[in-house]
Amino acid sequence: MSQSLKKAHFNMLEQQIRPSEVRNARVLKALEDVLRSDFVDESLSGLAYADTELPIGFDQTILSPVFVARMLQAVDVQADEHVLEIGTGTGYVTALLSQLAKHVTTVEMIADLSELAARNLSDNDNVTFAVGDASRGWSLTDRIDVIVLTAAFHVIPDEYLQSLKVGGRILAVVGKNDPMMVTVTRRISEREWQTDSVFETVIPAIINEEPQPQFEF
Repeated sequence: MSQSLKKAHFNMLEQQIRPSEVRNARVLKALEDVLRSDFVDESLSGLAYADTELPIGFDQTILSPVFVARMLQAVDVQADEHVLEIGTGTGYVTALLSQLAKHVTTVEMIADLSELAARNLSDNDNVTFAVGDASRGWSLTDRIDVIVLTAAFHVIPDEYLQSLKVGGRILAVVGKNDPMMVTVTRRISEREWQTDSVFETVIPAIINEEPQPQFEF
């Protein structure tokens, strides 16, 4: 890693993320250890630590650093937890989650991106990669602690709500207009969920989300 990238990485942490009220020590350590420049095309490495989304091909983007940091702080993944991530991309958020969780299962619709992420994370032994359409849910063999949706949904699919353990939570961006809302939904009993709104944002929508029914009068 060049000196200029090291400085940019340091500045990302000290001038962008910390001033954005990200104080979770484990999240900050993961952001320090995982180099965003490893997850963008070499031609964009000079912008890797700018607080902006960057293209990763296939009309997809890598999320901005401050958004990712605030998202991870909000969901507060614990070291003994299993995480389902929807939207692998090139694996940047996956890598951060792998630092925070016991195991991460990550799902990507675009096979080429999933393969790239697997190469980027070839040294990580606590990540399982899957390819498929998770716009309406994703089948699991057992309930899970945490679900992280890295693209926006109009509403959170019920399959995801049902996939949570009691006490588990979903980090989601909900809405179809500017602004959208980052939410954390916690399953507090077999039949009850509680949703907290965290902050406003705008990110790309999930591919192939089922259109909501239109009411006719």
